[in-house]
Amino acid sequence: MSKAVADGLQELEESLGYTFRDRALIVRAVTHKSYTNERRDLPSPNNERLEFLGDTVLGFVVGDLIYRNFPNLQEGALSKIKAHLVSAATLSTKSRELKIGRFLRMGTGEARSGGGEKLSLLADGFEAIVAAIYLDGGLPAAGQFIQRVFAPDIAGIDLADLSFHDYKTALQESAQALGLPLPDYRIVDEYGPDHEKVFVVEVFWDGETFALGTGNSKREAQRKAAKEALKKLGRLPA
Repeated sequence: MSKAVADGLQELEESLGYTFRDRALIVRAVTHKSYTNERRDLPSPNNERLEFLGDTVLGFVVGDLIYRNFPNLQEGALSKIKAHLVSAATLSTKSRELKIGRFLRMGTGEARSGGGEKLSLLADGFEAIVAAIYLDGGLPAAGQFIQRVFAPDIAGIDLADLSFHDYKTALQESAQALGLPLPDYRIVDEYGPDHEKVFVVEVFWDGETFALGTGNSKREAQRKAAKEALKKLGRLPA
């Protein structure tokens, strides 16, 4: 393994908050099939099998987390929350936050077409990382990683709204349709201890505060602020 590759893996480990004992696992987790297809002379397996395993581990741990965090919810509501948390859209966002896309090994064609930013590749890469941590450190290590990554999302779930609409995108589209400038999101306050932080976000629009939202993560506060703005516009998704 070259020094450049080793340094890159160390940077990824720091981002993940996990150090691998078996470095071959993290290399495999970030290796897309397009990379191995172009390098048939190099025995470097891709991450497809890890994606399968990671999906299973992720589903189990997330299911356990929401079961324990929402003791009064019935199966239908629990299923909606789980489906949202393990969706490709959510996983690709997590992958971007952890900078996994920067370290994906792809074939030349895939890289040129922007593979490092493709939703499916990022989501698959996240699942592969989960599996690699599971194989390297067992279920406790994988569980701790998943719990840490998803804790803000679970804490910020609005039980009164389990539709999980993308209100920010809907608000942006509404602004464009109305010929208005795009809304800006600003954190105007935050309070509480680090493990129970509450953020207050405003939608600053056309020179004034248009709506406010609060949540246990910046993303959730933005989502709620966008929802309130859509309510005021009469364009809240059904």
